Amino acid sequence: MRVTEEDIKQLIIDVLQLEDIAPADIDAQAPLFVEGLGLDSIDALELGVALQKRYGIILSAKAEENRRHFASVRALAEMIETVRKNGEQSQ
Repeated sequence: MRVTEEDIKQLIIDVLQLEDIAPADIDAQAPLFVEGLGLDSIDALELGVALQKRYGIILSAKAEENRRHFASVRALAEMIETVRKNGEQSQ
């Protein structure tokens, strides 16, 4: 099953309980943190745990890699697809 940007948007909404936001309201290329969606480090932790549970991936402990993966919805979807395609459990 392919991970779509819409899947990631819905996961963000569900996990972070963003009740006033619909998937269509989230720009797949917009930053997730500070500007854009405005998430913070606690949101990142919650989202990371949810990604791990849903997709079976383990995120890197390297902060720079995580910044790149969490840059946008599109970056998250691409990272998950890459990990799945390569049969890896971690990125």
